[in-house]
Amino acid sequence: MSEMNDAAGKATGDVPAAEACPLSVVVPLYNEEESVGPLIDTINEALKDYPAPWELVLVDDGSSDNTVTKVRKALEAGNAHVHLIELQRNFGQTAAMQAGIDHARGEVIVTMDGDLQNDPSDIPRMVARLLREDLDLLSGWRKNRHDNLVMRKIPSRIANRLIGRITGVRLHDYGCSLKVYRATVIKNIRLYGEMHRFIPAWVATNTSPSRIKEEVVKHHPRRYGESKYGISRAYRVLLDLMFVYFFMRFRARPGHFFGRIGLVMGGLGGLILVYLAFLKIFLGESIGNRPLLLLGVLLVVVSIQFFTTGIMSEMITRTYYESSDTRPYILTQRSQAEGDEDLPWRLPSQG
Repeated sequence: MSEMNDAAGKATGDVPAAEACPLSVVVPLYNEEESVGPLIDTINEALKDYPAPWELVLVDDGSSDNTVTKVRKALEAGNAHVHLIELQRNFGQTAAMQAGIDHARGEVIVTMDGDLQNDPSDIPRMVARLLREDLDLLSGWRKNRHDNLVMRKIPSRIANRLIGRITGVRLHDYGCSLKVYRATVIKNIRLYGEMHRFIPAWVATNTSPSRIKEEVVKHHPRRYGESKYGISRAYRVLLDLMFVYFFMRFRARPGHFFGRIGLVMGGLGGLILVYLAFLKIFLGESIGNRPLLLLGVLLVVVSIQFFTTGIMSEMITRTYYESSDTRPYILTQRSQAEGDEDLPWRLPSQG
């Protein structure tokens, strides 16, 4: 959309013209042939009065039905806001979402599902709040969720509390795909595997949790197709959550993670061996056939392995930061007094 940076018209929606900025709506699609037509129409209706340029980025994640054909018909009909990105095969929702974010050109990026359970009419209000309160992420909260109680709602509530407790970013609804981001923040985050569930936690690694809020949004019963997820995803959530915890807490100091485990195991193993040595030396008891001896030696050996793993991971981390010119911090801005930029800064003399 060539007019993405052109001047906006007069505001008539939720976002004042003075605050409006270019907007991108990213929607991953997989076998959504029935819903993609109504989806485009409802998004066009919701953003018809948006006071700045906007685009709808539809990412087809290797659909095997007529999803792409339906989108191309919308393009042929002259829908200037729609952009189609086709992935070569089905890479999963996280990869499709990342592709859409990579190709989005707006200063504010909205993500949502393509099944119309999210309501596009919530977008202008959420964008307005993000800009008004100077947030980096505004996440949707499906307070009145229209899903199966046993298969979807209860597992989701348990997962939300567990994720919030472990990551420190407490939200009522991590699973809602309707989210609004600052492009400068979300584009600095790379999503892999199935990490789209933990986007607020990843965002918290690049900004203050105080700049992450949630907004109650509408949620509709599924009208088209079938859900792509079931209760079987629970184990994947747990595995991904372990990785998120490690990355958030120990990304720049992985040696502390492995070192803690090594200290615990080494301490237990040492206590066992000291106890057995006391029995052997002072009480004259035989310890050669005791399973406790094998356990103590095993714990000490494993602790040494964890220590060496920690050392290697520290070396890899330092190599990564130094070779990629990546910094373990993110700078918002630098301020200085007027005239300071003219001072002749020089390195100290080496003598």
